[in-house]
Amino acid sequence: MSDSFDDSQASRPDPSRETKESSLKSREESLRENADAAGVVGFDASAPPLSTIPEENTTPPPEKDYLSNKGKEYAKPKGFSSNSEAPLAMVETAFLASTASLIWLINYYFPPGPLLKIFFPVPIALAYMRWGNRASWMAALVSGLLLSVLMGPTRSIIFVIPFGIMGVQLGALWKRQASWLFSISIGTVIGTFGVFFKLWLFSILLGEDVWLYFMSQVTELAEWGFVKLGLLIEPSLTLIEAIAVVMIVINNLVYLFVVHIVALLMLDRLGNPIPRPPKWVQVLLDYE
Repeated sequence: MSDSFDDSQASRPDPSRETKESSLKSREESLRENADAAGVVGFDASAPPLSTIPEENTTPPPEKDYLSNKGKEYAKPKGFSSNSEAPLAMVETAFLASTASLIWLINYYFPPGPLLKIFFPVPIALAYMRWGNRASWMAALVSGLLLSVLMGPTRSIIFVIPFGIMGVQLGALWKRQASWLFSISIGTVIGTFGVFFKLWLFSILLGEDVWLYFMSQVTELAEWGFVKLGLLIEPSLTLIEAIAVVMIVINNLVYLFVVHIVALLMLDRLGNPIPRPPKWVQVLLDYE
């Protein structure tokens, strides 16, 4: 009697266990239904049921290991390049642009002769040598904008053409260690173009041909020279124009040579040396 009672009691399922298994099965079925509704491809239908998966140890790792893992997680990736030089380049470019504008402004209202004129392209060339092509063009454009606000657009254009372009050209050639002959020649071409551009712009703004006025001045100078040389001839218009062009070219040639000498003496002390001058210039200046 007692044995039959024990067997029937043993075969009777445990209510709490059945409740637990039914809840796990319902949870598993809900996860499968959600996965099918969401279209999850990686859901494995043959995976073991949740009731057979052992529970993971949720004990947190020791504090030392956690901190070490956290440090590795937020470590700086390899090959990461910081842009710490970008603010410095922007500040120096703005400073050099304002310096070039200030030199032009002082020379226009308080002209000390050709003393400040030789520094017109140097700040922009220095911007190229320190920070490259983009910085030099930005310095030239910012200088033009500053002068446009302070003096008007006409005078700002006269500065950008030719001195802004000349500064970019000189900086590019100096950084590439070009010879003085080549850089002076290219600068002379740009300076000569700037003179003719100025005459053309003034002729449009004034409504008169400024080139004719310039020709009259050159004619008087040529007649005075012919008289001093004892040549009793009257110069033709073609000869006067040729003399005018030669004078403009020689003027720019001398100007570029002086700019190179000033840049040689100044930029070497600033840590941005330009190419070495010819031997006769080094001997003339006693400069090595």
